[in-house]
Amino acid sequence: MKKILFVAALLLFAGKFVYADSVSIKHFVVKENPFADSELAIVATDSLGNIQENVDGVFAFTINGFQEQMQFEKGTAFYRHKLDKSSFFYVKHINNAGTHSMLYYIYKQDGKLKPLHVSWTLLVIIPLALVLLGYMFKRFIIIAIVIFLIFIYFNHHNGLSMPTFFESIFDGLKGMF
Repeated sequence: MKKILFVAALLLFAGKFVYADSVSIKHFVVKENPFADSELAIVATDSLGNIQENVDGVFAFTINGFQEQMQFEKGTAFYRHKLDKSSFFYVKHINNAGTHSMLYYIYKQDGKLKPLHVSWTLLVIIPLALVLLGYMFKRFIIIAIVIFLIFIYFNHHNGLSMPTFFESIFDGLKGMF
């Protein structure tokens, strides 16, 4: 009886120190799906950009404001919606390590998709540069306003709404600290 109690106590005590290694996605990139036309793939990477092939399972992502359950196999998940034109693609993943989000501009030409990462600093610099140019050169204030309106129209026409614009900037600022 003492041996059974000893083994049970030992197993309970050892259970406190044994944990399964949980897989989480901290970095990811968006690439063109090589197996389908006009579709994208989300690839889980490490901080150096190498594919994390140990990522398998279902992970929750928010893509352009819609919740998606992405099935990862060997570090890659396929986004099964076809893109018919160039547009912005905002991908966000929330896990225990925090919020990880990326803004891409998907350029479509001749049936090929080319994802271009859009940094949050670029989203801040363009409007600030236009305001600064308008302030420095009073003659160019009308031109700066016209360019700013074109910038807003381009963003809105290609799927980047104002809430997504500011959310991308705030996520970038949070990532700095």
